Order: sequence, then C-alpha cells, then structure tokens
Amino acid sequence: MSVMVARKKVVRKWEKLPGRNTFCCDGRIMMARQKGIFYLTLFLILGTCALFFAFECRYLAVQLSPAIPVFAAVLFLFAMATLLRTSFSDPGVIPRALPDEAAFIEMEIEATNGTVPQGQRPPPRIKNFQINNQIVKLKYCYTCKIFRPPRASHCSICDNCVERFDHHCPWVGNCVGKRNYRYFYLFILSLSLLTIYIFTFNIVYVALKSLKIGFLNTLKETPGTYPSTSLTLLTVLEVLICFFTLWSVVGLTGFHTFLVALNQTTNEDIKGSWTGKNRVQNPYSHGNIVKNCCEVLCGPLPPSVLDRRGILQQEESTAQDESCPRGPSSQEPPIAQGSPGGQVPVPPLRSAEMPEEKQLTSGELPVPSQDAGQAGH
Repeated sequence: MSVMVARKKVVRKWEKLPGRNTFCCDGRIMMARQKGIFYLTLFLILGTCALFFAFECRYLAVQLSPAIPVFAAVLFLFAMATLLRTSFSDPGVIPRALPDEAAFIEMEIEATNGTVPQGQRPPPRIKNFQINNQIVKLKYCYTCKIFRPPRASHCSICDNCVERFDHHCPWVGNCVGKRNYRYFYLFILSLSLLTIYIFTFNIVYVALKSLKIGFLNTLKETPGTYPSTSLTLLTVLEVLICFFTLWSVVGLTGFHTFLVALNQTTNEDIKGSWTGKNRVQNPYSHGNIVKNCCEVLCGPLPPSVLDRRGILQQEESTAQDESCPRGPSSQEPPIAQGSPGGQVPVPPLRSAEMPEEKQLTSGELPVPSQDAGQAGH
C-alpha cells in the first residue's frame, strides 16, 4: 500500500522574488535579465587590454620602463573589480508590500481622498514630507504597492523600486542605485584612466618605431617574430577602440563627477527636480563639494533588505510504497487512549509553515512613515 509522507523542500527567497532579475550562484549574484551589452563591455575591455599587454607592453617595457605594464595591470584589475561589483550586486531594491500592508495603504488612501464620483479622475497618491526645510513628495507605486522613499524610483526594465535610483545602465547589466553607485563611479573613472593610458602608449609605440625605421616602414613591416600585417592592424584596432571609447567614457565620468559634487542623481537631473520653474533647492546637498563627495562615495553602505539567500521551507507530500504485508491492524485506524469506545482517526498532517505569499516578502520594509522623511538626508 502507498503512504503519504511529508518531506520538506528547502527554497531560497531569491527563487520567489518578483521583478525581472536573474540570479546566479544560489542568489549571491543579482543582475538584470538583459545582459547582452554587458557581455559586449567585457569583450571590449578584455580584448583591448589583452592586445596591449601582448604586443605594445613588451616593447615599451624594454625601451622605456618596466613600470608601464605594471601600472596598466593595476588599472585593468581595478576597473574589472569595480565593474563586477556594480553588475553583480543588489542596487538597493525595495521589497514590495505584503498583502496586509497593501490593503491597509489602500484603505488609508480611500479614507484620505474620500469617495470619488464616477467620471472624475482620482487625485494623485502623494505624501508630502519635509527634509531640510524643503517639501519632498513621496509617490505611490502601483506595482510595488508602497509609497516610495525619497529619491527612489521604479525601474521599468527590472520592474523594481530602487532606493536612490540613478539610472539603469545596460553596459553594466544592472540598475545603478544607492548600494552600487560608488562602484559604478569608480568603474567609469578607472576605465577612463585605463583608456587614456592605452591610447597614449599606443601613440608612443608607433612614434618610437617610426623614429627607428620610419613611419611608412612601421606600417609596412615590423621586425620580430610576429607578422608585420597582424601587428599593424591590431595596433590600429586598439587606437580606434580607445579613441571612440575615450569621448563617451571620459564625458560620462565628467558628468557623474558633476553630479557627485552636487549630491544629485541622473534621474533628478533629467527630470529637473531641483532646477525647474520653482527653483527648489536640493535638500540633500550639504552646500559643500567635499561633504557631498564624502557622503556619496565614502558614506556607510546600507545592507541589502531583500535577504536573497533566506530560506523558505515548503512541505510537499510524496507517496511511498509500504513493503510489509497488510495485517489486520493496518485496516483499522489507531484508537485514542481514553476515548469512549470510539475509533478516532489520526488527524492529517498540518504544515507549520506560513502561506507562501507572506513568506515571499517577509523581508520587506514597512510602509514609510513620517520618520522616513528624516532619514532621507
């Protein structure tokens, strides 16, 4: 005969998180689903640096200084480390509201706005908070069912609300927010220095070769073990990649340096949050460039509130065949001791777990209160 046996199946919370993210390494790595341009970024950086180390660095180390490849390696490793840290981390995703919390917020909104007659548009769901003597509006997110904290915004690509949302960057394959913005800034800064470094020494390499055998002979032939045509084409390819990368990456670094100095995000700059018609001052700026840079780049990094690797235990029933023969006792349910002559069947197994819906978002933040306004600065 078959017996139903309850077996616990361990499920991690990242497997049930909403949104359009992908997870690897058992939830340790979190990225956006669209990662094609991120792979292109890796290919361009690794390919250009590999060509530089394989050809130009060997010649320059002998002719000029062995410190040239060492400094290039330091820049390369730092740029790759900050890129991977930006791409593989939680940018500051805010958990969605629990069903009970969402129902409470809806009831609170209805009580505040009152009954809206048919045909009329309901008023916007906004809460006003005061931060540094400035009024900041907290907007309601219809997807996450929460009033977003100050400076948070909903990313349409990842389908998540992100704290201190800056922008979604396809080149790193992730959103850029409160928890990874400093690494994104350090990545583009180090990549700018690396691009300038490789571009400069590629020109120096061609100049040194031209002084010895002439510019035309450098393009036609290169003495050594490697074919002349391949070396010339590879050098030209490196110069072209660095030249076109130089304008975009260096310009992007300058733009974000400007934002860091003002303690402002790309999202706020595009929307004109602090430079619009009302000329509202930025309540998050300290009025000092050094203080703003220290807060953005050196301030404490908040922990992730998603608890991606937290455990959800779910019970599933499996049927097992009983090998022993059926006896007379197996046909009768067990008799409870002390019951008045009645055969009381054993009650079915009950799962001690909470409903799955509640566990999905058990690490979610509570609904922002008026105290959240003070935490925004």
